[in-house]
Amino acid sequence: MGDPRRQKKKFVVPKRPFDTERFEQELDFIGRFGLRNKRELWRHSTDLSNYRRQARNLLALPPTERQHSEMDLVNKLARIGVLAEPSLDQVLDLTLENVLERRLQTIVFRKGMAASMHHARQLVTHGHIALDNARVTTPARLMTVGEEDRIAYAGKSALNDQSHPARIAASNAATRVVEPVDDYDERPRGGRDDRRGGRRDAGRDTRRDAPAKRAPPNNDNNEPVSNEEVAPIGDEKLE
Repeated sequence: MGDPRRQKKKFVVPKRPFDTERFEQELDFIGRFGLRNKRELWRHSTDLSNYRRQARNLLALPPTERQHSEMDLVNKLARIGVLAEPSLDQVLDLTLENVLERRLQTIVFRKGMAASMHHARQLVTHGHIALDNARVTTPARLMTVGEEDRIAYAGKSALNDQSHPARIAASNAATRVVEPVDDYDERPRGGRDDRRGGRRDAGRDTRRDAPAKRAPPNNDNNEPVSNEEVAPIGDEKLE
């Protein structure tokens, strides 16, 4: 049989390890799509980079030479559902968000089968999601357009019961509508100032260029007392 193949990395680490803008984008994708770690994000980013590199190499060839390879690449991406139009120009316009939308975890949440992205990942990994009555436990699997309609709960899953709390939470999350608030109070809630009954400088003008308030005039007619008029303290005189 021979020796088993040596496993290779399926992702490429970013060249700049410390990049603030990239950090913010990665955290945004991880939070929105419920990813486990950055390796999952880098794996999809590497796949997208490979697709775009193939498209650039094909565009450099004459139309007669690239026709067969172009159809293979375009049909593959169209079958996954990331291409709106089957052309190489659309491949170059793909973003990482287009690929993440085709994950099984994301599709389970979009179909209203889970209450959140993290809940969808839990359902997939615990074996509650099935494709053609066969359990699928890989949240990162990219689903084709034809497989999307055949996703359902597993046959032995307790979520087939409509009264299950997870099903109720999922239906509430799918139909939740945020109503606009007419009278919105911009004051902070639950802070230190709110516990003390409001800010101390609420009635005071805190602008730097605001005129300083003068002290009230002294209406007393008493003149200030000098040190000579002050009587010694106690009966004994200090020597």
